[in-house]
Amino acid sequence: MVIALCSLAVAGIPLVTTLGFTAAIAVVVAVCAAATLLPAMLGALGPKINSLRFHLGKTHPYEKEPHGWRRWAERVADAPWRSALAALVVLVVLALPIFQLQLGQNDISALPEETTSRQAYDGLNAGFGPGVNGPLLIASEFSSAAEAKAVLPGLQKAIGGAEDVAAVTEPSFSKDGKVAVFTVISKSEPWADETVSLVENLRDEVIPGALKGTQANSYVGGQTAGYIDLADRISEKLPSMILIVVALSFLVLLLAFRSVLVPLKAAIMNLLSVAAAYGVVTFVFQEGHGASLIGLDGAIPIVSFVPLLMFAILFGLSMDYEVFLLTQVHEHYKEHSDPSRAVVEGLANTGRVITSAALIMVFVFGSFILNGDPTVKEFGVGLAVAIAIDATIVRCLLVPAVMVLLRARAWWLPRFLERILPRISIEGEDYFAKRDKAVAAEPASKA
Repeated sequence: MVIALCSLAVAGIPLVTTLGFTAAIAVVVAVCAAATLLPAMLGALGPKINSLRFHLGKTHPYEKEPHGWRRWAERVADAPWRSALAALVVLVVLALPIFQLQLGQNDISALPEETTSRQAYDGLNAGFGPGVNGPLLIASEFSSAAEAKAVLPGLQKAIGGAEDVAAVTEPSFSKDGKVAVFTVISKSEPWADETVSLVENLRDEVIPGALKGTQANSYVGGQTAGYIDLADRISEKLPSMILIVVALSFLVLLLAFRSVLVPLKAAIMNLLSVAAAYGVVTFVFQEGHGASLIGLDGAIPIVSFVPLLMFAILFGLSMDYEVFLLTQVHEHYKEHSDPSRAVVEGLANTGRVITSAALIMVFVFGSFILNGDPTVKEFGVGLAVAIAIDATIVRCLLVPAVMVLLRARAWWLPRFLERILPRISIEGEDYFAKRDKAVAAEPASKA
């Protein structure tokens, strides 16, 4: 989780980097509390910790896993191809809308119609046109005040004649007359594709053409243009961030499980889980299906930094669930060297833990939907649905099925990696094995 969150710094966007670092600090603090404060509290409570104990399922007196999870694991292991294909079909269907995903920026128009902010927005649109709520700021600098007076009228005329421009305001000059600022009003909403095309057209064609042969420079800025630039920057950086997170996670799992196929499988399945989450967000928010059920009046743009933060959070949580499951599978495989049995016992032992942890996160993220901010709703729907998908379809169906199909090959490691990779014991099993061996040897040495 910390690796995924800190990787947001790769985007080079201060807002996103700050969000990633602060979230990573919170994770580190939580881990430290779980490793120090929680054991101390458990030690202080002692047997009283089970005072309010109750059972949610039937468990055999000699077995620690609920029978329901064992039966489920056995069914998956008995039909691995059918289980894997069923899971893949569901994930692919959910992920299909991702091909229509477009990053943008919400404004007040995304708020419910009963809010006063939305009513003011609609009033401005009706009176002055949709572009008045997101004007573009044109800042120009000239070599002299004389050049400014000579070039600026032509620049304003060229911009005013561009497609989708509704109006151009009078310029304001600096004290020395070398810098001028004026506003451009679009005919379209600030988040509309036409506004994006207008910004690109002004920067690439209209302004360079109007200033050709002069020493002047002119820039398109303002909040609307800034959001467009942010979306472009995130779209550019998202693939490299995904690659870095996947690579680092692969290395961590490679060290933890000493296997090549296990971390590769984990990376692919985590990406499938994230793709399904992106598809659901696109389907609900960008295409507007079911938007009214979560308090929206219709389709709204997907805020540019939402997919970026979603990926970091979801990939980190998905990797946590993967470690929960595969640690148990690995232990049972080392115990009896039966890959299918190891998968069944591993899922039977961890199924309740994974789904319980996921259920908590689903409720936490689902509560975001109650917030009136559409951006917060996007996070809530995307994260809640993604965790639910990952903890059920991926971890409890697809992963066990693929592990059964891979059999012993899942734990294959090339000899050269076997020699150079350090040994890391995730849950201290190597330490306990050495301790038990030393204790068993003590009577013999005393004799």
